[in-house]
Amino acid sequence: MARHLITSALPYINGIKHLGNLVGSQLPADLYARYLRARGHEVMFICATDEHGTPAELAAAKTGEPVAEYCARMHKVQTDLARGFGLSFDHYGRSSSDRNRALTQHLAGRLADNGYIREVSEKQVYSIDDGRFLPDRYIEGTCPNCGYDKARGDQCENCTKQLDPTDLIAPRSAISGSTNLEVRETKHLYLRQSALKGEIAAWIDSKTDWPILTTSIARKWLNDGDGLQDRGITRDLSWGIPVRRGDQDWPGMEGKVFYVWFDAPIEYIGATAEWADETGRSDADWRRWWRTDEGADDVTYTQFMGKDNVPFHTLGFPATMIGSGEPWKMVDYIKSFNYLTYDGGQFSTSQGRGVFMDHALDILPADYWRWWLLSHAPESGDSEFTWENFQQSVNKDLADVLGNFVSRITKFCRSKFGEAVPAGGEYGDEERQLIASLTTRLRAYEGGMSRIEVRKSASELRAIWVLGNEYLQTAAPWSSFKTDPEKAAMQVRLALNLIRLYAVLSAPFIPFAADAMLTAMRTEDRDWPDDMAGALAALTPGHEFTVPEVLFAKITDDQRAEWEQRFQGARD
Repeated sequence: MARHLITSALPYINGIKHLGNLVGSQLPADLYARYLRARGHEVMFICATDEHGTPAELAAAKTGEPVAEYCARMHKVQTDLARGFGLSFDHYGRSSSDRNRALTQHLAGRLADNGYIREVSEKQVYSIDDGRFLPDRYIEGTCPNCGYDKARGDQCENCTKQLDPTDLIAPRSAISGSTNLEVRETKHLYLRQSALKGEIAAWIDSKTDWPILTTSIARKWLNDGDGLQDRGITRDLSWGIPVRRGDQDWPGMEGKVFYVWFDAPIEYIGATAEWADETGRSDADWRRWWRTDEGADDVTYTQFMGKDNVPFHTLGFPATMIGSGEPWKMVDYIKSFNYLTYDGGQFSTSQGRGVFMDHALDILPADYWRWWLLSHAPESGDSEFTWENFQQSVNKDLADVLGNFVSRITKFCRSKFGEAVPAGGEYGDEERQLIASLTTRLRAYEGGMSRIEVRKSASELRAIWVLGNEYLQTAAPWSSFKTDPEKAAMQVRLALNLIRLYAVLSAPFIPFAADAMLTAMRTEDRDWPDDMAGALAALTPGHEFTVPEVLFAKITDDQRAEWEQRFQGARD
């Protein structure tokens, strides 16, 4: 048994996330966590809501709530949706927690003590009409790189270029829309990333197994143009973690908070500490996951994120960890994803475009979405969601291949042998060949999952389902029953055991359907099939089962047309 720490990029608190957010981090992280648990490993799967910074303040202002109350409410909304999609977090925390505040202030103090923080007087946009400095995301304008007219002051979501507010063309206040802006001087803290460039570069170079998408983005930020730059880690905001040097005041930083992208990754650690608090454990229980001097040296740490988050996780957060001089566990593997597009355009939280998690669950159960998203995960390039493709995938893969197999064999058994696994008959060449083919496919499935090749793993799982259907077609127990009932009983017994096998193997992808299959088979046996022949004999003669409800209903053309129409515009 190995120990695996898994973190998913923290979703912003500002509203309900769309399917592109889901498949870019949380869902594949859940797939991997579920798989590792199924193989018997010890897993700590952590995520949290990212609650500081401009998005939280702006969203709260729109609803008229105090920002703390807004964040508490939205945390519950996001927690409930995560549960609805079967995301199996060990803890889903909050970056506004006391634990994260203390850790962020501690690490900032350590960085300062080690000479990796410098104070900078800089010019910042001030809104005369709003009576306040406007940090990055409070400013909108046209991107100087691609011309997108809704770029924010920290990053253009269209081309992903990182920006400073003063880079924007025709800037305006995101609060009031005012263009009555001027540049004033203010003081901030900067993390001296440039002083750590050599150590960060050596660390990235040591990761020879990382996806090209991850390393190419990291190296671009390290080496392009002027190379790795120092980055501000404080903001003139009221909502956030107050700037302190450990547990001491920080002269000149009164009234300022840490930048959300400094404190958010630290919440991975904070949320693990929250887990210990919530479950009545000691500090030693969470530190064994995060401190290499306290047990984390044998942990494999994997992060999941969309490509826009890669610079912060390959440069900023590692700079914090390395610069602290403390033995924190560094990430071993970063699985990054491209974008999921929506019907010819982009999903967008800010513009309400696409299918969002709550609406998705309103119209179909979670497994329909989980299967399509994971089997079309944007790994090697962007993927596009279309309703036609979604309908085809659900109907062919889930309804025709898996659901039909379960329905056919359970109903046939009930009609000929009753609702119990039949006895009699011995394996022949067809059965031995099926076991060999299943074993080969299973090893390929395991290989894909261990390498976190999401689409390949989905393809191998589907191929395993197909083998069962092909066996039923060629063995034809309904024909065997007429001339050799004993042989038919053996064929049915094998097929019923395939249902349990499919439930175990499919659970990382479609956990709710897997549970339904195991319930129908009246078994809690979730043992991984290390020996295929043994696995296909787990349900012994006389073991009772029930015929399940339809696992997956087909999506009709009328439904597809209705949903295409409903989700073609902005979120209601």
